[in-house]
Amino acid sequence: MQSEGVEVLDGDALVLIDPQVDFCPGGALAVAEGDEIMAPIARLADRFRHVVVTQDWHPAGHSSFASSHPGKAPFDAVALPYGEQVLWPDHCIQGSAGAQFHPAVAPAVARAQLIVRKGYNPAVDSYSAFFENDHATPTGLAGYLRDKGVRRCVFVGLAYDFCVGWSALDARRESFGAVVLKSLTRAIAAPHASGTTVTLVEERFHAAGVIVAE
Repeated sequence: MQSEGVEVLDGDALVLIDPQVDFCPGGALAVAEGDEIMAPIARLADRFRHVVVTQDWHPAGHSSFASSHPGKAPFDAVALPYGEQVLWPDHCIQGSAGAQFHPAVAPAVARAQLIVRKGYNPAVDSYSAFFENDHATPTGLAGYLRDKGVRRCVFVGLAYDFCVGWSALDARRESFGAVVLKSLTRAIAAPHASGTTVTLVEERFHAAGVIVAE
C-alpha cells in the first residue's frame, strides 16, 4: 500500500513521536506549524497494522529544564553526567494540559497498541523512543516491536531534528529499518556549528541508513 511517499508493508510500524499540545503553536515548546501535521497523521495511522505513540512525560523540575539551572536560558547547553544536554522551557509536565495529545491526532492515538512515556526520569532526558539520553537505558520499545514481528519503523511527529531524529537513529541501532516521513514532521532548526540541528541530524541519517521520504 502506497502512502505519503512510502509503501506500507505488513512488517511496518508507524511510530508517532510526541504529538503533544506543548509542542504545537501556543504550547510551552512550540514547533512552528506542528499542529498542521496532526490531522494528516491521524489519517495515515489507519493504514498501519502496528501503531506506537510516544509521550514526553516530565516531572516538575526536570534536569533538562532551563529553570532547573540558575543563570541558564532555554536552548543553552550544560554538561550532565551522561553528556551534553540542551536546556528547554518547562514543558510536558506530567498531568498538565500541555502534556496531553493534540486533539486532531486523537484517532491515531486511539489506534495505538502502545504508548511509550519518556523523560520521566528526573535526572535524564529522553528524546528517543528507544533509549534515554544516556544511550544505555532502554524504554523497552525494541523488544516490543520484535515480539510483534515489526521489521521497519516509519516515523512522524515532533520534532524532526530531535525526538524524531534520535528515534530513527536508534531504530537503526536496534537493526530495524527506519523511514522518516519529512512532510509529517516539523523541525526546531536550532543553530549548530554545522548549520542547524536539521543539518546535523540529516548527516547522521545518511551515515546510519535512515531513509527520508516526503
